Amino acid sequence: MLVALLPSGYILGRFARKRWEKASGAVTAAMIGSVIPDIDMLYFHLVDAGRIHHHAYITHWPLFWASIGAAGLIVCSVLRIRHLPSVAVFFAGAMLHMVLDTIASPIMWLAPFDRHPFELVAVPARYGSWVLSFILHWTFALELLICLWALRLAWLRRPLPVDTPQKGT
Repeated sequence: MLVALLPSGYILGRFARKRWEKASGAVTAAMIGSVIPDIDMLYFHLVDAGRIHHHAYITHWPLFWASIGAAGLIVCSVLRIRHLPSVAVFFAGAMLHMVLDTIASPIMWLAPFDRHPFELVAVPARYGSWVLSFILHWTFALELLICLWALRLAWLRRPLPVDTPQKGT
């Protein structure tokens, strides 16, 4: 995914906020969670110099997010931390990232136990730039739909203008 991860987190957060009305930080937590696996891009560009695909790093292992998410939720439950819904939505956002990346990028769902990458659709490198290959592939339409859905949710959330009485009527 190139552009739909943050909007997908917004959508997730809005649904979570609707489900748990007291989860005031749910939208923010979901949005951060939906992009946090790409923190590995810093290492990828600054240290590794792109030698291996960044989806091979631990931040793109679904079992990593599932295990620390489960541990985090248990700790929040035991300590009775009131932000439990936001913590849950944060990790759900990270897992949503894994699911969306799997559409057109290889994700190792069972790493570190099995490093076999899985992707639903392989995007062929038809153009000089990998970005152009992704943008001109049909799967990019899914990203645009997610973006439009998020925009629609944001637009519907806007307060309606209040009619002000006109002078002389």
